[in-house]
Amino acid sequence: MCGIVGCVGRGEETLSTLVHGLSKLEYRGYDSAGVALADGDLDVVKRAGELDDLRAALDGDSLSGRVGIGHTRWSTHGPPTDANAHPHRDCTERVAVVHNGIIENYEDLKADLLEAGHEFRSDTDTEVVPHLVEDRLAAGDDPEAAVRAAVSRLEGSYAIAVVVAGDDRVFAAREDSPLVLGLGDDAYYLASDVPAFREFTDRVVYLEDGEFAVISADEWRVTDDEGRRIDRDVDTVEWSPEETGKSGYDHFMLKEIHEQPRSLRQCLRERVSELAGSVSLDVDVDPDGVQFVACGTSYHAALCGVHLFQQAGIPAQAFLASEYATSPPPVDGDLVVGVTQSGETADTLSALREAKRRGAETLAVTNVVGSSVSRECDQTLYIRAGPEIGVAATKTFSSQVVALALLVLSLTGASRHDIAALRDLPGNVQQVLDESDAEEIARAYEGSDAYFFIGRGLQFPVSLEGALKFKEISYEHAEGFAAGELKHGPLALVTENTPVFALVTGDGEQARKTIGNVKEVEARGAPVVAVTDGKSDVHRYADHVLDIPASDQRTAAILANVQLQLVSYHAAALLGRSIDKPRNLAKSVTVE
Repeated sequence: MCGIVGCVGRGEETLSTLVHGLSKLEYRGYDSAGVALADGDLDVVKRAGELDDLRAALDGDSLSGRVGIGHTRWSTHGPPTDANAHPHRDCTERVAVVHNGIIENYEDLKADLLEAGHEFRSDTDTEVVPHLVEDRLAAGDDPEAAVRAAVSRLEGSYAIAVVVAGDDRVFAAREDSPLVLGLGDDAYYLASDVPAFREFTDRVVYLEDGEFAVISADEWRVTDDEGRRIDRDVDTVEWSPEETGKSGYDHFMLKEIHEQPRSLRQCLRERVSELAGSVSLDVDVDPDGVQFVACGTSYHAALCGVHLFQQAGIPAQAFLASEYATSPPPVDGDLVVGVTQSGETADTLSALREAKRRGAETLAVTNVVGSSVSRECDQTLYIRAGPEIGVAATKTFSSQVVALALLVLSLTGASRHDIAALRDLPGNVQQVLDESDAEEIARAYEGSDAYFFIGRGLQFPVSLEGALKFKEISYEHAEGFAAGELKHGPLALVTENTPVFALVTGDGEQARKTIGNVKEVEARGAPVVAVTDGKSDVHRYADHVLDIPASDQRTAAILANVQLQLVSYHAAALLGRSIDKPRNLAKSVTVE
């Protein structure tokens, strides 16, 4: 949610660098954008709408400056308007501020500032910050001291960047919202996420909560809230800038669906030994039971994890992170696992903090090195999926499920069959990508009233994920159900214009019972699309079939999900939807 970028040291290229950085943060979700350049004067341009609207406003403008900040805003306080877009300025128009997060005490601060004579131009919580800085400057503070004093009065979550006219520095602070510094050879950067400046440098410093950073053309430094300098390690980003491009695909989502064979190989690399028949991870846990906390797609991956742990004889539960505070506390010996693609999901971080307060050991399963969750949890298992730009998670879901499968096998031991199934998975995914009829299926059912997805066992969370992906990017009504629950209510919704996607793998009892559910919907006139490995006779009752290679039942769930990802993508493409940036949604949800 929202994106921040800052730059010092690029000279006349500062503006283009900021706009480039904002373009790399579009995946986070936004509805307005703006930039501020400070040199002798302070210039601000901001617009509601897409980044192209900001570019149009900048076209032909004589905006210049060697120090700058930029922002893409996802509305929380006030609608998406030019006035509510960031950056925000003070009364004297000397100070410009961009902010991610929510300032919880802004109403009290605003009341005090109004009483003192300040004038506000927006509905946002952010605007209190430049006025607080303005007061401290008027009292004689230098710019750094003024920004520090302003930040010290804030309560809530924030990543903040500030520039002041006549000063050649960018000031930044974070609390429960990510900020990272980029260290170039002759310039310094800051951003909400690495892609904003990855083209210019691969050396980064991740800020921690409560830290304050200053970048200028000559130096960077990080201090604590008392101003004491902190020596920080410099990390190297392992992925290349090209990985955040579309590589010839029409959309990031389609590219990332097709990247899954590679991302799964990365997840498995050096963790699975076929020769030794073993799985080893850089994680040292031995839980009596497991509690998962997660949101959205990551919650569906966690539900898969519950199934895998329970199959292995280890008690497991999954909780929506936003509901965890009222859940049963972990018992002695429980491991609490936070599953989050970005590592910055506010609800998941809050749940993990609650788990630590309750005395539990915590493990992060995430994609982003240096993310908040990786720093706060006792241990981290990285899924190694590489950058994911599309808002709708695809390759990260597959890698999360495989990482959780590896975790189970590392605890319980892996058989030759387990190792072979993992070895074959990337190739099987490639086969699905090469041979899928998903586009034909999407065309066949375009214009339906609703879309239902059913499955049992591991295929139940995949049915939930299939429905979520469909509604996220097509904006059409879609629901996932445990197949056995159809007769307990959802059958009332089934008509001849509600296609049912039935996930049927293997030929065991679950498959046979799901075929029974297929017959139930067929008897009511609903068309059926079977996603199957061909081991059962479900094809006899289906109007269409999406085939997956025969495989282990655990990996079959991932293969079925790839087919559903493709169906969702093609359905949204037919409708002309904004696939990579669906309305009202953000990639990284950093507010509760």
